[in-house]
Amino acid sequence: MKYSEISHFSHPKHKLRFEHNEFPFKCDGCKEIGIGSRYKCSICDYDLHTHCAIPSTTLFHPFYTKCTFQFMQIPPGNTLRYCNACEKDVNGFVYHCKSCGFDLHPCCAKLPMVLNDGEMKLYLHRKVSSPCHRCGRKGRSWSYRSNCKSYNLHVACVREMLVENWYNLYMGHGKGSSRKLEATIPSLQNTLYAAHNCRGSRGSKGKKVKKCCEIAGFAVQIVISAVLGDPTTLIAGVVGALMSRA
Repeated sequence: MKYSEISHFSHPKHKLRFEHNEFPFKCDGCKEIGIGSRYKCSICDYDLHTHCAIPSTTLFHPFYTKCTFQFMQIPPGNTLRYCNACEKDVNGFVYHCKSCGFDLHPCCAKLPMVLNDGEMKLYLHRKVSSPCHRCGRKGRSWSYRSNCKSYNLHVACVREMLVENWYNLYMGHGKGSSRKLEATIPSLQNTLYAAHNCRGSRGSKGKKVKKCCEIAGFAVQIVISAVLGDPTTLIAGVVGALMSRA
């Protein structure tokens, strides 16, 4: 449920208003980057993912059937903690299971189990047997896998790419940069082409593999928007792009 304006315990001075645009931001709750929908205090330049602004008190996840995750403003204890979904550090808001010690970033905890743009379905897996198209490794991070089982992408790798581009394109220009989403999404085209050994492909085979890589690139964009906290941000554009190439 979305509210146009809310009061939030983390920012009691002013109310936060719901807004949606394509400019990247750093969430002041979980300290992770985001795009699309957010709750914002324009006076203080304070932003929250929608998942951080309206969290669940308790959360259950199908990957951890014996766990009960509690929402916390700060990570428990004095030791460094990491998210069990993306394997990145936890520096702010978190869902924590006291009995198992597992932690999930709010946006990771709410990642859709299935992403569907009408052309391709991507399923979230706790572990996959095939290597990631970004890093080439299997790893322990959650992964999105296409229904054709041809494409795998670690949630951790998506976050890594976003952080790299965040510092290069956004933080380098100061908060409030005019750089839009298109400038922050890293390209995996070279990685995908290399994975399919298609740099030297010609004729119908080369065209087929090129089309295959293009679709995989769109799948990557959908995963990126989900990890950023708003899985609807890019889907409309992705569907349009796919239709234009049909």
